[in-house]
Amino acid sequence: MKRRQLKLLSILSILVLMILAACGSTDEDSSDSDSGKTKEDIKFLSMLTGGTQGTYYPLGGTFADLITTETGVKTTAEVSQASAANMTALQEGEGNIAFVQTDIAYYGTEGIMMFEGKKTDAVSALGALYPETVQLVTLADSGITSFEDLKGKKVSVGAPGSGTYANAEQLLEIHGLSMEDIEAQSLDFGESTDGIQSGQIDAAFITAGYPTGAVEALNATNKVSIISVNDEKADALIEKYPYYAKDTIPAGTYGIKEETPTVSVLAMLAVNKDLSEDLVYKITKAIYGNTDKISHAKGEFIKAETALDGIGIEVHPGAKKYFDEVNK
Repeated sequence: MKRRQLKLLSILSILVLMILAACGSTDEDSSDSDSGKTKEDIKFLSMLTGGTQGTYYPLGGTFADLITTETGVKTTAEVSQASAANMTALQEGEGNIAFVQTDIAYYGTEGIMMFEGKKTDAVSALGALYPETVQLVTLADSGITSFEDLKGKKVSVGAPGSGTYANAEQLLEIHGLSMEDIEAQSLDFGESTDGIQSGQIDAAFITAGYPTGAVEALNATNKVSIISVNDEKADALIEKYPYYAKDTIPAGTYGIKEETPTVSVLAMLAVNKDLSEDLVYKITKAIYGNTDKISHAKGEFIKAETALDGIGIEVHPGAKKYFDEVNK
């Protein structure tokens, strides 16, 4: 009798465990299908920016406030190592929204350049923002007046994981130079301008919207110079790397008397693909529907009608839905 009872209890225990396992599987499958990424489920969003003295960080703070206010989802701007590092972080789920350069986003989704073997296929575009100007910064009395003068000099080529490195490499190439021709230093914007001021480096590549805080801070104590990119070199660069465009830094910027011709890529926002269409729609509307509340100088470039210009990767369905509505 006892043996029968024990056998019955064992069978019942197994049945209970099977039912519980099935329930757990159903919950997990449901979570996977939803990705747990509805507005109701998400209580916090992380926006990856760049260094504190660039353009991404202060602008990111404004975007984070707009998203928090308009969607009810608490959003925080996080300091990061910028474009390439941000693409990797999105891919690995270590952030939800990120500032990136359009060229770096393209490299990531194609798995080329610094993303060789590390394709960022979990990332999609939210929208373009403003031109990111490639600025080769030095002191007015440094003796550096052209790219060719960089040979043998100590030059910052951007923080590890930043898009600035690729820009520096490509501009050096167009001018007949390579990283081996300079003493390359991997510094962020603040470290770069501090290094120029202290004499530890001679020049720095800074890819950011002008006026850039770090360069303005340097110019407050030292007269700066931005090395120009002439039309012939700009044309050659654009022919080989079509995501570049000609750009001009206006006279008066950083106290420089004459306008300076150079080149630029675009800044854009990227997001995790698994964020829900509804949430990304609301995030997109929060930013592009409130551009009048963006006090940063680059706010004038941020427009819904140009938000898909220069985007070389897949646009998130939520963002596309918003732009289709407002641009029809």
